[in-house]
Amino acid sequence: MKLKLDIVKYRWLCLCISAILLFPGVCSMIYSMITYDTHTPIKVGIDYTGGTTLQYSVQEGITNDKLASVRKNLEAKGIEKPALQIIHVNSQASDDLKAILSVRTKFIDEKSSALDTITGVMNSEFKSPELVQVASVGPTLGAELFKNSLIALSLALLGIIAYLTFRFQFDYALAAILGLVHDTLFVVGIFSILGLVYGVQVDALFVTALLTVIGFSVHDTIVVFDRVRENLKYYSKKMTFSEIMNGSINQTLARSINTSVTTLITLAALYFFGGVTTRDFVLAMILGIFIGTYSSIFFCSTLVDIWEDKNLSTKAFSS
Repeated sequence: MKLKLDIVKYRWLCLCISAILLFPGVCSMIYSMITYDTHTPIKVGIDYTGGTTLQYSVQEGITNDKLASVRKNLEAKGIEKPALQIIHVNSQASDDLKAILSVRTKFIDEKSSALDTITGVMNSEFKSPELVQVASVGPTLGAELFKNSLIALSLALLGIIAYLTFRFQFDYALAAILGLVHDTLFVVGIFSILGLVYGVQVDALFVTALLTVIGFSVHDTIVVFDRVRENLKYYSKKMTFSEIMNGSINQTLARSINTSVTTLITLAALYFFGGVTTRDFVLAMILGIFIGTYSSIFFCSTLVDIWEDKNLSTKAFSS
């Protein structure tokens, strides 16, 4: 087997890079769980908490000072804890529409005057704002959706864990499972940071993106591990396990990169030229594809190699 990229030689560097990638997100998740009223690691939207979101299109740019002024006036009018988010739009799509301001607050029923109050504040702050969308979810339904999302995510993980345990030996399965945790933590951590810095909220589409990322990640990892297992049949007496692992990674490297790049090109087109409503979903997919490709090559494979080295050292010491 030809060796082009020596992953095993720099396995501890790969693990350090993984730690660096995950550390900011994990810190942000812990901070969010402490500070948010929902005690969730990411800022969740009305799909899960219940409430009403109103989106107003405006014909001018929205600065941070203007955002603070809108929040102050809303609170002065009796709107409790309004969550504001600026949704930037493609400037080439319309010369008049510059941005959309999303206002999330407690559930507003038909008899409430809160809608008129919010619209009045927007009229005082912006020139000719237009209410383009109103979305409401009751607290009971929000809690039900949140529970169902957690159940769906847990069942998917359990199914993958069961399959990997049956399909591979323990060390391979454990490395693949840790890879899933690695990729999920990275995506959730980035969105946790975006929630703190830019007020980005996640909805049911985010769970869909996570499930897709998990499937892609484990698929890429299985391809590498299958090649390792095949090569062990023919080269186990001629080469060390580290050499076989390196060779297997190099044999599948072009396939992994080509698959990921073509997928990322499509997702990039959707992100920059698609609608604003799916932008966060597409971003989660982009992050997941990137980190899934990285983990299958540089994280999961190095874990297996470290495990095998430990087993060999234990056997040598025992003998």
